[in-house]
Amino acid sequence: MKKPETVKGLEELGRVQLSKSFFMREFLYSEISQIEGIPNIPDDPDLAIEAGKNLCERVLEPIQDALGRISIRSAYRSCAINQRGNEKGFSCAKNEDNYAGHIWDRRDGEYMGATACVIVTSFIPYYDRTQDWTALAWWIHDHVKAYANMTFFPKYAAFNITWHENPDYPKYIYSYAENPHTGKSSGYLTKKNMDNFSGSHQQFYQEFIQQL
Repeated sequence: MKKPETVKGLEELGRVQLSKSFFMREFLYSEISQIEGIPNIPDDPDLAIEAGKNLCERVLEPIQDALGRISIRSAYRSCAINQRGNEKGFSCAKNEDNYAGHIWDRRDGEYMGATACVIVTSFIPYYDRTQDWTALAWWIHDHVKAYANMTFFPKYAAFNITWHENPDYPKYIYSYAENPHTGKSSGYLTKKNMDNFSGSHQQFYQEFIQQL
């Protein structure tokens, strides 16, 4: 598919079904695009679609199947959108660090990948009551093995979640929200070299799952 340059072409891209529940259109919305007037359109739609399908089929669908509706907060960014976001301090890493992340249509070396910032709506009442985002993080860690990394934020326990083609890509869970179990304001919940990476973490999410 060529980069869309017409309304009809962009409609065709938006209608691409990435998985049983998700279409490309819902991943293209960008506040930076809206305010800065820069189109958020992939230069390489085929690569963006392939990466997005892996993210949706292997990561997002398993979460939605088990926990209910996922709301897409932010996902694909074109290089131009991400660069503007980085230059203006809109919480965007530089382009090279976002290849195969939010920039779906650029490879990280030889590997493709994709990131979306999402909210699990069924988790909001539990999070509002407990402020314990780790319950959701540990459930995904135990049940969705295809995720590459997650980064949590305080509002609604929204989180970036990435699928990456590289099997050796560093897997971790990081948060900018306070961990209620440790009192730390931010940092890693787990990563491969930490003692808590392996095994079951059911004790952290059992209460949440029982309330579904």
